[in-house]
Amino acid sequence: MPDKKNILVTGAQGQLGKSLQAVADRRKYNFFFFGREELNITDKDSVEAVFNKNSYDYCLNFAAYTHVDKAEEEKVKAFKINSDAVGNLAKISQKYNTTLIHVSTDYVFDGKSSYPYDENDTPSPINVYGASKLTGEEEIIKYIKKYFIIRTSWLYSEKGNNFYKTMLKLADKSPKLRIVNDQIGTPTLTYDLLDFIFFLIENNINDYGLYHFSNSGQASWYDFAKEIFKVHSLKNEIIPVATHNFPRIAKRPAYSVLSKNKIKHKFDYIPPDWRKSLRKLIKH
Repeated sequence: MPDKKNILVTGAQGQLGKSLQAVADRRKYNFFFFGREELNITDKDSVEAVFNKNSYDYCLNFAAYTHVDKAEEEKVKAFKINSDAVGNLAKISQKYNTTLIHVSTDYVFDGKSSYPYDENDTPSPINVYGASKLTGEEEIIKYIKKYFIIRTSWLYSEKGNNFYKTMLKLADKSPKLRIVNDQIGTPTLTYDLLDFIFFLIENNINDYGLYHFSNSGQASWYDFAKEIFKVHSLKNEIIPVATHNFPRIAKRPAYSVLSKNKIKHKFDYIPPDWRKSLRKLIKH
C-alpha cells in the first residue's frame, strides 16, 4: 500500500483551515496544520525551515489577509500577506517539489460584467484586497510549475467570520434587517471547496493552472440572507436595499459570479447548487 501523502496547510485557524480540521479524519492523509502563531508565511526563513523538516506532497495555502475594508488602510500588510508571502511559498514549494494549491477570490474582477467570469477574462480589481490577491496569483505563475490557483467566492461555514454567521447573530438582535440586493455572486460552502481540492489531490490531477470554483447558481446578499432565515425558520423581516445605502471604505464588485465551465469540461465536475449546500450545512 502506498505511503500517505503529506499535506502542509497554512492558515489553519482561518475559516477554511478550521473547516478542514473538522473533517480531516475523513481524509487519508498526513496533515500538518500551521496557524499564524506556528508559521509566519511572510518570513521566508521560517517557511524554508518548515519545508526542510518534512517532505510535503502538497501545500494548501489557506492563509490570507481578508479584511476587505481594512485593506484600504493597511495596504502594505495586505500585499505582504496576499502577495509577497505567496511568492515565498511558491519559490520554496518549487524548490522542494511540492504542489501548491492556493485559494484566490472573485474580487480580482471589477464586477462590470453581466455574465459569469471565466478563467480567460481579464482581472481588474477595484479594491486593495482584490489587487493584493491578483498579485499573489502572478507570483505563483512566475515562480512555480506545479500549482493550482482556485478562485472562489462568498465563502461561508459554521466556522470563522462570514455572512452566514453574521446573519444568525443579527437575527437575535433585530426584528428588521436591511440587506444589499444589488451585489450578485455565489455563496460557497467551505466543505464543497475542500471537496474539489481533494478531488484534484485524490485523482493526482496534474493539469496545473487557474480554476474557478464556487457553488452553482447565483444570488444577491439579500437572496442569501432570505435563504439563511428560511432554513433556520427565522421570522425577521428582511428589507432589500441598494449598495449606496451602505457606504463602505472599499468598493465591491456589483457582479462577481464565476463560471465553472472549465472544471465541468475538463473534469466533469459540477459543484452543488448553493441552496442545497446551505441545507447540507444545517444538517451537518
